Amino acid sequence: MSKLKAGIIGGTGMVGQRFVSLLENHPFFEVTCIAASVNSANKTYEEAVKGRWAMPAPIPNSVKTLMVKDASQTAEISNEVDFVFCAVDMPKSEVLKLEEAFAKHETPVVSNNSAARPLPDVPMMIPEINAHHIGVIAAQKKRLGTSRGFIVVKPNCSLQSYVPAIHPLLEYAPTHIVACTYQAISGAGKTFETWPEMIDNVIPFIGGEEEKSEKEPMKIWGTVADGNIVNALEPVITSQCIRVPISDGHMAAVFISFKNKPSKNEILAKWKAFEGKPQRLNLPSAPKPFLTYFEEDSRPQTKLDRDIGNGMGVAIGRLREDSLYDYKFVCLSHNTIRGAAGGAVLIAELLKAEDYLVKK
Repeated sequence: MSKLKAGIIGGTGMVGQRFVSLLENHPFFEVTCIAASVNSANKTYEEAVKGRWAMPAPIPNSVKTLMVKDASQTAEISNEVDFVFCAVDMPKSEVLKLEEAFAKHETPVVSNNSAARPLPDVPMMIPEINAHHIGVIAAQKKRLGTSRGFIVVKPNCSLQSYVPAIHPLLEYAPTHIVACTYQAISGAGKTFETWPEMIDNVIPFIGGEEEKSEKEPMKIWGTVADGNIVNALEPVITSQCIRVPISDGHMAAVFISFKNKPSKNEILAKWKAFEGKPQRLNLPSAPKPFLTYFEEDSRPQTKLDRDIGNGMGVAIGRLREDSLYDYKFVCLSHNTIRGAAGGAVLIAELLKAEDYLVKK
């Protein structure tokens, strides 16, 4: 079977570059179009990212000579692709307008942006957790007036270390959660070369992250009713998000209380056994296992463990009882792979497996 033609909108930024890297030799998808701002348009991709390519591997030969298009040319781009990934750096209102324009040109959008996340008929997915939310796409198509165009979004990177660790424990009815995240500079699209102020520094504020960390899990754990996602009401989450001098990898310190407190062994067994639909479908980007628990007190470590499962897994450690909450633990995920481009690629793989992404 021939591959689906994928476009990357916002392909010159850090997340866009990660998309380019992850999609090299992908078994399902082929990058046939890259678009960005007018400043990058009409240059080859290699010229557009010259001096700012931030990935460890070189630019794939397959995209070096692609001419970068103006992202606003939605009709022209839609004629060249079966679907697009979106990772543009624009005001939210403009992002939503752009993504809906692609959808109305019958081009599905798998978005790394936050603009459409609050919409109740737009799935916001961690595929292992809420694959069933795909069901609201039919209602979204009806609203947009499309036959094959729609938008699906990936959640914020800050919560993708701890929400997967909490999800297998929902049957014990968690009530209150504190999640303190320690977030890498790549989450701001930066490297130490472009942000030298972060060397030997910690910044105790990341705009918008705490609100997203507290509210977005409620949609992920929500229920589908009448073509909409109805947010969950529990557990209550409070968070504090801190920028730390790390290149890649978001770590979280989690404190959690339950209505029905499980034993430590029960928690460990739930983590070990947990898998989602991507693992059962054997999707190319699905990590096996999804969750990995480390017995050592000093693990997980960002430098050692962020690439677990090719950057798509979640590492957990230091589970122990707490004096104020029932338990506490730490967890880690790669913010630009699982938390950004890789998470979106996995969503696209699931959409293809469920026949939502097909050739035009």
